[in-house]
Amino acid sequence: MCDFNNLTDEEKLQAHQLLLTTANKYGGVNFFLQLIESIRNAETHPLCSRHRDFLFEYGDVRWTKVIFNDKIQLIQKIRQENHTDKNFLPSKASKDYKRVLNLLRTLDPIVFSVRPALRDKGEGFDFPAFDKIDENTTHLNPLFDALFFCSMDMVKRILNYKN
Repeated sequence: MCDFNNLTDEEKLQAHQLLLTTANKYGGVNFFLQLIESIRNAETHPLCSRHRDFLFEYGDVRWTKVIFNDKIQLIQKIRQENHTDKNFLPSKASKDYKRVLNLLRTLDPIVFSVRPALRDKGEGFDFPAFDKIDENTTHLNPLFDALFFCSMDMVKRILNYKN
């Protein structure tokens, strides 16, 4: 998702609609962007929280299992290496195959819950870290990617996309 310029027009529209729908469930685009900005401005990566949550003025993000920094660094490395290939799982011949497979096994059961501080603003949303397509194909969930890894400018560009 963060490689927005290389997506087809249909994929761009799908990404726009997904983020816009999600932002509205959170209370609107401004609240959603403030959440992402708070995540980017955190001293350490929010996913490293030993309390399994990220709290800020306008809401919170919670998940069900502690994620260690080595897993986050591996996600960032794979994202950079596979920016043209949507499959997060490398080929079985790759030297990183077992590490990535273990990462997927660790993070696959985790569900992230995002809730606004004021429930009357929106109900919030839940999402997994990965979308498993089949045994050999796994994609990084677009919401997980946008919330924790995409640049703020890219998220704004996706939200403001016009056909």
